[in-house]
Amino acid sequence: MRRVKGIVPRRPRQSALAGKVRRVGLWLGVPVLLAGGLYGAAQLSRTPLGQSALQFAADRMLDGTARFGLVVTDVRVEGRETTDRETILTALGAGPGTPILAMSPKRAKEQLEALPWVRSAVVERRLPDTLYVRLVERKPLALWQHAGKLELIDREGAVIPVTRLDRFAKLPMVVGDSAANHAAELLDMLATEPDLASRVSAAIRVGDRRWNLRVDNAIDVLLPADSPGSAWTQLARLERSSAILKRDVLVVDVRLPDRLVLRVNPEVPKETPAPKKGRLSAKNT
Repeated sequence: MRRVKGIVPRRPRQSALAGKVRRVGLWLGVPVLLAGGLYGAAQLSRTPLGQSALQFAADRMLDGTARFGLVVTDVRVEGRETTDRETILTALGAGPGTPILAMSPKRAKEQLEALPWVRSAVVERRLPDTLYVRLVERKPLALWQHAGKLELIDREGAVIPVTRLDRFAKLPMVVGDSAANHAAELLDMLATEPDLASRVSAAIRVGDRRWNLRVDNAIDVLLPADSPGSAWTQLARLERSSAILKRDVLVVDVRLPDRLVLRVNPEVPKETPAPKKGRLSAKNT
């Protein structure tokens, strides 16, 4: 048969169909192979020898990824104020040179959130070589005295487990079993009158209903259970105009909305002056 110039003869349809069948077979074979591999791995994991074999294979695979450049070269941390960098790297279980696929973000998150100052953490692998960490650290709010012990708490009332409290000695102190859960609300209220708030050394929770404040380490201010903010504002206004807390006062009761009750130091009775001794005059004998 003579070929006509410029016209390419068609290939038989059978060969084209065979090519499609081969491609479909390959695509179908991949899941089958994967399923078979997973099944085989599951069977191996049932025996100690199989577990060792799987671990060996996993280690070899991680070594292979490292040779392709999938290793940690950079650790980026955001939100860190108190937690030191070495503690973070220890919690991550990874550092420069570690195969990045060997690091578990889930496990690292759990380890970070177990640290004293970390409230929450986000850990991400950013291929090929970066670990990204975002921390939300706890903010110390007050010292909490209860059940014969003193602890540091944050705004949520959660205890921050630190070993030394001396560097937090300037924080306000709240006292009572339920004081921690209401401390943030109280301190936000006190902050509306900063001059007077700076003189409050302690706050005692009474009956899980209201607060008594210790001012200038000497005067007790009794706040009401209802509308304590209004009573606090009234007290600050009176202090600015009359300086009532600078008098010889023991207790200031502002629990009643229409009156202020003061308890002052009782007057010390004045001592009767001793009679003056007369000068003895010498008598002539």
